[in-house]
Amino acid sequence: MAEPVYVLGGYQTDFARNWTKENKHIMAMIREAVEGGLSETGIDPESIEVGHVGNFAAELYSMQGHLGAFLVDANPAFSGLPTARHEAACASGSIALLAASAEIEAGRYDTAMVVGVEQMKTVDPKTGGDYLGTAAWYEREAEGVDFPFPKLFGRLGDEYDKRYGLKDEHLAQISAVNYSNAKRNPLAQTRSWYMTEEHANSTDKFNSVIGGRIKVSDCSQVTDGAVALFLASRKGAEKYASQRGIDVDSLPRILGWGHRTAPIEFTTKVAESADNEYVLPHTRRAIVDAFERAGLSGVDDVDAIETHDCFTTSEYMAIDHFGLTKPGESWKAVEEGVIEIGGKTPINPSGGLIGAGHPVGATGCRQLLDAHKQVQGNAGDYQVDNAKTIATLNIGGSGTTSCCFIVGH
Repeated sequence: MAEPVYVLGGYQTDFARNWTKENKHIMAMIREAVEGGLSETGIDPESIEVGHVGNFAAELYSMQGHLGAFLVDANPAFSGLPTARHEAACASGSIALLAASAEIEAGRYDTAMVVGVEQMKTVDPKTGGDYLGTAAWYEREAEGVDFPFPKLFGRLGDEYDKRYGLKDEHLAQISAVNYSNAKRNPLAQTRSWYMTEEHANSTDKFNSVIGGRIKVSDCSQVTDGAVALFLASRKGAEKYASQRGIDVDSLPRILGWGHRTAPIEFTTKVAESADNEYVLPHTRRAIVDAFERAGLSGVDDVDAIETHDCFTTSEYMAIDHFGLTKPGESWKAVEEGVIEIGGKTPINPSGGLIGAGHPVGATGCRQLLDAHKQVQGNAGDYQVDNAKTIATLNIGGSGTTSCCFIVGH
């Protein structure tokens, strides 16, 4: 039987910061996340046995590869630490978490450190959009296209519209909810920004169209950020709990996980799912896999969701793929307030990628850290009442790599 994987906690940098303007290297982001995580959890750095980094494109944004080696420089105790770096576009952080948790389940190590990091504000928006295009099939879908990903996720909305109908006012509501939630989050990038449902519904110089049906208000943010997380086996968690005089069973665990990969080209995905009630069936399968591994009957056993709203259309997709509504009826959960804090199943109480920010390689780790905070009752002003079980969904590419975690006791 596989070892259980406990989540001991971690640290998130302030996603509103611009580290390039601060004249700081990506290593500074990694170091702050690691030092902050060690301080926040009180973990002895000598007890860390392995390190994993999630990052998408440091070779492009920062002219730097081999990021696993930077963990060794984060603390003198890490000299000789086995490390690795993992890439799966916007799901890179979750892939790093899966690698670390698999090593714990296999009994290789008792305590693992995972750092998700991306420094994106090193280039202008057009260049950054081109870099992000490498998460798609660059030559076929992104080369020579300005801001390819808004257009790709605009096509996701178009596919919903074709199959089931889609009103842009529902996408505007999703945007407004995420911005509103972000105002409660002291680390959210947009916590002091202006956004209302009326503004999200408008199309003007302050909310221009980026591509297709996607406007500025529908987009996640270009973000610099890093997150450190610490995972442990039962033995590692018992030692950690004993040192603090707490019950090991009070520590959150990864109860279940799902990981599926669809064809990289969006046209191929749509063609493959033509006869399926779910627009992205592999994403649906990742969610169902996580529920089954966690022993849950479905979304009714989940108290909140942190999902990958890289665009409002991806959250619209997540609503029915999680099972909050029947396929094609996500609008009902939006209209009925199901997804709002105080609703039946709040989505992105943190503000999500639209509100909290989207440092690509760090997002999966940020979601899991927020799940930990919710389960422990430490989410502050964005705490969901009586949150005991949280689901996350992290997506790389245009619905290509899908990773889902269930966190609880």
